[in-house]
Amino acid sequence: MADTIFSKIIAGEIPCFRVYEDDQVLAFLDINPLSKGHTLVIPKEAAETLDRLSDEAAAALGRVLPRLSRAVLQATGATAFNILQNNGATAHQAVMHVHFHIIPKYADGSGLGIGWPARTLNADDGAALAAAIAGRL
Repeated sequence: MADTIFSKIIAGEIPCFRVYEDDQVLAFLDINPLSKGHTLVIPKEAAETLDRLSDEAAAALGRVLPRLSRAVLQATGATAFNILQNNGATAHQAVMHVHFHIIPKYADGSGLGIGWPARTLNADDGAALAAAIAGRL
Protein backbone atom coordinates (compact mmCIF):
# COMPACT_ATOMS: atom_id res chain seq x y z
CA MET A 1 0.00 0.00 0.00
CA ALA A 2 1.28 3.47 -0.86
CA ASP A 3 2.06 6.05 1.78
CA THR A 4 -0.99 8.13 2.57
CA ILE A 5 -1.64 11.13 4.74
CA PHE A 6 -3.06 8.67 7.30
CA SER A 7 0.06 6.50 7.37
CA LYS A 8 2.06 9.68 7.94
CA ILE A 9 -0.27 10.72 10.77
CA ILE A 10 0.09 7.26 12.35
CA ALA A 11 3.89 7.54 12.07
CA GLY A 12 3.83 10.96 13.72
CA GLU A 13 5.14 12.70 10.61
CA ILE A 14 2.03 14.89 10.34
CA PRO A 15 0.28 16.31 13.42
CA CYS A 16 -3.38 15.76 14.16
CA PHE A 17 -5.99 16.70 16.74
CA ARG A 18 -5.94 13.26 18.39
CA VAL A 19 -9.01 12.18 20.35
CA TYR A 20 -8.25 8.46 20.87
CA GLU A 21 -5.45 5.98 20.35
CA ASP A 22 -4.72 2.37 21.24
CA ASP A 23 -2.49 -0.31 19.72
CA GLN A 24 -4.76 -0.81 16.69
CA VAL A 25 -6.85 2.34 16.22
CA LEU A 26 -6.32 6.09 15.96
CA ALA A 27 -9.09 8.71 15.98
CA PHE A 28 -8.64 12.40 15.26
CA LEU A 29 -10.59 15.44 14.11
CA ASP A 30 -11.06 15.93 10.38
CA ILE A 31 -9.30 19.16 9.34
CA ASN A 32 -11.96 19.75 6.67
CA PRO A 33 -15.05 18.92 8.73
CA LEU A 34 -18.61 18.72 7.47
CA SER A 35 -19.73 19.74 10.96
CA LYS A 36 -18.37 20.45 14.44
CA GLY A 37 -16.90 17.24 15.88
CA HIS A 38 -16.36 15.45 12.53
CA THR A 39 -13.95 12.70 13.59
CA LEU A 40 -11.93 10.20 11.55
CA VAL A 41 -11.35 6.71 12.93
CA ILE A 42 -8.61 4.66 11.25
CA PRO A 43 -6.95 1.30 11.80
CA LYS A 44 -3.20 1.38 12.24
CA GLU A 45 -3.07 -1.64 9.93
CA ALA A 46 -2.41 -0.58 6.35
CA ALA A 47 -5.36 -1.58 4.16
CA GLU A 48 -6.92 0.39 1.32
CA THR A 49 -10.48 -0.89 1.71
CA LEU A 50 -12.55 -2.62 4.36
CA ASP A 51 -12.59 -5.95 2.49
CA ARG A 52 -8.77 -6.04 2.73
CA LEU A 53 -8.67 -5.39 6.48
CA SER A 54 -7.91 -8.24 8.90
CA ASP A 55 -10.66 -9.51 11.19
CA GLU A 56 -8.61 -8.33 14.19
CA ALA A 57 -8.29 -4.75 12.93
CA ALA A 58 -11.97 -4.67 11.95
CA ALA A 59 -12.97 -5.91 15.42
CA ALA A 60 -10.80 -3.22 17.03
CA LEU A 61 -12.61 -0.56 14.99
CA GLY A 62 -15.98 -2.04 15.89
CA ARG A 63 -15.14 -1.96 19.59
CA VAL A 64 -14.25 1.75 19.63
CA LEU A 65 -16.74 3.26 17.16
CA PRO A 66 -19.69 3.26 19.61
CA ARG A 67 -17.56 4.72 22.42
CA LEU A 68 -16.15 7.42 20.13
CA SER A 69 -19.63 8.23 18.80
CA ARG A 70 -20.93 8.73 22.33
CA ALA A 71 -17.98 10.97 23.18
CA VAL A 72 -18.47 13.11 20.05
CA LEU A 73 -22.18 13.53 20.83
CA GLN A 74 -21.51 14.44 24.46
CA ALA A 75 -18.71 16.89 23.60
CA THR A 76 -20.61 18.66 20.81
CA GLY A 77 -24.19 18.56 22.03
CA ALA A 78 -25.30 16.98 18.74
CA THR A 79 -28.14 14.50 19.05
CA ALA A 80 -27.72 12.72 15.72
CA PHE A 81 -24.80 11.54 13.60
CA ASN A 82 -23.79 9.56 10.55
CA ILE A 83 -21.06 6.96 10.26
CA LEU A 84 -19.61 7.04 6.75
CA GLN A 85 -17.12 4.58 5.28
CA ASN A 86 -16.23 4.56 1.56
CA ASN A 87 -14.31 1.86 -0.35
CA GLY A 88 -12.65 2.71 -3.66
CA ALA A 89 -12.39 5.86 -5.73
CA THR A 90 -15.74 5.30 -7.49
CA ALA A 91 -17.35 5.09 -4.02
CA HIS A 92 -15.87 8.53 -3.17
CA GLN A 93 -12.91 7.27 -1.14
CA ALA A 94 -10.30 10.07 -1.25
CA VAL A 95 -7.59 8.63 1.05
CA MET A 96 -6.72 5.04 0.19
CA HIS A 97 -6.51 3.84 3.80
CA VAL A 98 -9.57 2.41 5.55
CA HIS A 99 -11.29 5.10 7.58
CA PHE A 100 -14.63 5.82 9.18
CA HIS A 101 -16.15 9.27 9.54
CA ILE A 102 -18.23 10.11 12.60
CA ILE A 103 -20.20 13.13 11.38
CA PRO A 104 -22.48 14.92 13.85
CA LYS A 105 -25.75 16.23 12.40
CA TYR A 106 -27.26 19.47 13.65
CA ALA A 107 -30.63 21.24 13.35
CA ASP A 108 -29.00 23.92 11.17
CA GLY A 109 -28.45 21.24 8.50
CA SER A 110 -24.70 20.94 8.96
CA GLY A 111 -23.33 17.45 8.69
CA LEU A 112 -23.63 14.85 5.99
CA GLY A 113 -26.21 15.25 3.23
CA ILE A 114 -27.27 12.04 1.52
CA GLY A 115 -29.13 11.24 -1.67
CA TRP A 116 -30.66 7.76 -1.65
CA PRO A 117 -31.97 6.70 -5.08
CA ALA A 118 -33.64 3.48 -3.89
CA ARG A 119 -34.61 0.79 -6.38
CA THR A 120 -36.68 -2.38 -6.07
CA LEU A 121 -35.38 -5.94 -5.76
CA ASN A 122 -37.54 -8.68 -7.23
CA ALA A 123 -37.79 -12.03 -5.46
CA ASP A 124 -35.91 -14.11 -8.04
CA ASP A 125 -32.98 -11.70 -8.29
CA GLY A 126 -32.88 -11.33 -4.50
CA ALA A 127 -32.79 -15.09 -3.90
CA ALA A 128 -30.05 -15.62 -6.49
CA LEU A 129 -27.91 -12.77 -5.21
CA ALA A 130 -28.30 -13.77 -1.55
CA ALA A 131 -27.26 -17.34 -2.42
CA ALA A 132 -24.25 -16.11 -4.41
CA ILE A 133 -23.05 -13.88 -1.55
CA ALA A 134 -23.68 -16.52 1.13
CA GLY A 135 -21.82 -19.10 -0.96
CA ARG A 136 -18.67 -17.01 -0.84
CA LEU A 137 -18.54 -16.62 2.95
